[in-house]
Amino acid sequence: MTIPTPVLQVEDLAVCYGKVEAVSGVSLTVPPASIVTVIGPNGAGKTTTLSALMGLLPVRAGTIRVDGQPVGTPEVSQMVDHGIALVPESRELFGSMSIEDNLVLGAFHRHRQGARDSRQTMEQVYDLFPRLRERRTQAAGTLSGGERQMLAVGRALMAKPRLLMLDEPSLGLAPLIVRDIFRILVDLRQAGIAILLVEQNARAALQVADHGYVLENGTVRMDGPAETLRHDPRVIESYLGLNSKHQQMLAS
Repeated sequence: MTIPTPVLQVEDLAVCYGKVEAVSGVSLTVPPASIVTVIGPNGAGKTTTLSALMGLLPVRAGTIRVDGQPVGTPEVSQMVDHGIALVPESRELFGSMSIEDNLVLGAFHRHRQGARDSRQTMEQVYDLFPRLRERRTQAAGTLSGGERQMLAVGRALMAKPRLLMLDEPSLGLAPLIVRDIFRILVDLRQAGIAILLVEQNARAALQVADHGYVLENGTVRMDGPAETLRHDPRVIESYLGLNSKHQQMLAS
């Protein structure tokens, strides 16, 4: 059986803030049509890793391959060309613009390349997030936290990515909204989109992921199938303990 070429493969990634090394020797692989999650405490280097992979932060060392081909020093436009989209933790929506106009901007890169299917793609986004269709003329700045996250994901999907990277999509959201977001991630995987998910809610992330990495102090401490990590005593003690009632509620 032929093993498919990973959409993204990272080897020995190192990222610095000035003279401080925030990420050191991080290696990870994202196969096609899979959900890979990176979990870990605050300050572990999770957001730094995503930002560097997207070209938002300089990479000090390491190799990044997309579809098996090295990309050198990543740049945002280059990674978008490779079919990679990032939904940042801050969501970075245009608050004074309508939902629909925010979505249109998400398709700008493809439109510039000659694609003219943004309306069809938008309808697909609306099918995923019916609430956005209902409020499509509403200013993004008036949306609830959950609706803003839906719009951020929808805008990224307008670029028709093969790899969707998400930074803390559950942050600050009510449990019901979190469950909706994670169910949609599973639907996207079934539609063939690979997902790299950075998430503090380890319980929910490991329930939907195929593979997981545990990042601590900028280094991968553990990795393996998500189901295995969910039952690993070290992960349970650090991230899935009985005291973590909030995570249990979010993941139920």
